[in-house]
Amino acid sequence: MVVVPGVPLENGKWSRVMKARIYWAKYLYDQGIAKNIMFSGSAVYSPYVEAEIMALYAEAIGIPRKHIFTESKAEHSTENIFYSYIKARKLGFETIALASDPFQTRMLKRFSRSNVSEDVKLLPIVFDTLRKMEPMMIDPVIDIRSAFVENFVSLPDRENFFERMRGTMGLKLETPVN
Repeated sequence: MVVVPGVPLENGKWSRVMKARIYWAKYLYDQGIAKNIMFSGSAVYSPYVEAEIMALYAEAIGIPRKHIFTESKAEHSTENIFYSYIKARKLGFETIALASDPFQTRMLKRFSRSNVSEDVKLLPIVFDTLRKMEPMMIDPVIDIRSAFVENFVSLPDRENFFERMRGTMGLKLETPVN
């Protein structure tokens, strides 16, 4: 199982970062490195659940829906890997990796090893590989309505800077109840 952290939807469209993460997941799937992908992220900065939006794009570019999973509780990078790892293990997956841009992967390396599991593999995006894929990359149209959250309040409107920093540092994790 490969975990891909969320990115907010920008003005109803995917950003370059989101596109890179989703196409990297597709590359890992197409190469047989990943059999299943879990997109992670809640509605954090926009009223759209990041995991659901990314799953819609992933399916639109050719990852079969039966190999796509979502985790929609995470509001911070640390929570992406923490909650996704727990969900993946509950689903019976034994090998779990994090796939993201090199900066985020590096940032989460120590956290993953000390707070999640030493067994979490790291698969940072190789941008040279994405550049080679670029001529084949499409911008599919997806129906974003299913990922919309009514009465949405963005994270900065719900939490002050220090509360958000605690989340970023992984200090607000809730251990899920079975």
